[in-house]
Parts: sequence; structure tokens; C-alpha cells
Amino acid sequence: MSNPDKDRFLNPISNFRGEFSPQNLAFNANLQEFTNRISIICALETGGKISSNEAYQQIKELWNKLDTSRQNLLGDD
Repeated sequence: MSNPDKDRFLNPISNFRGEFSPQNLAFNANLQEFTNRISIICALETGGKISSNEAYQQIKELWNKLDTSRQNLLGDD
């Protein structure tokens, strides 16, 4: 598998659907990255590569980053 093919396989990106604005588009990209990273963390935990506590901490950190992104991009409190 070539590098671009491998990257598309490991980090799939779906087309944006919804009301277009630069902020919505950026948040959608952040949300897709979040879900991809969550899937990887869950697979690592299920496979015994990381502990449940480590997975929880990583997911919590990703959630906080996503929430900050939402607040900055969309202006929600």
C-alpha cells in the first residue's frame, strides 16, 4: 500500500454535509479526527496494548480538545 493509500485507509475523511461556513467545516474536520482517534484508542485497549485507565485518560484529553475547538469555532459556551 502506498503512503497516500495507507493514510486514506487509516484516516478516512467523509464529505461535509450541513450548513456551510468555515467554522462548521473546521469543526467537522476536528470531529472526524476525534472519532478516528477514539476508534484507534478503543482498538488498542481491546487488544491489550494500553490499559483501560490509559484509554480513558486519552479519550478525556481528546474530548477536552474537541470541546475547546467547538467553543472557539462555533462560539458556544
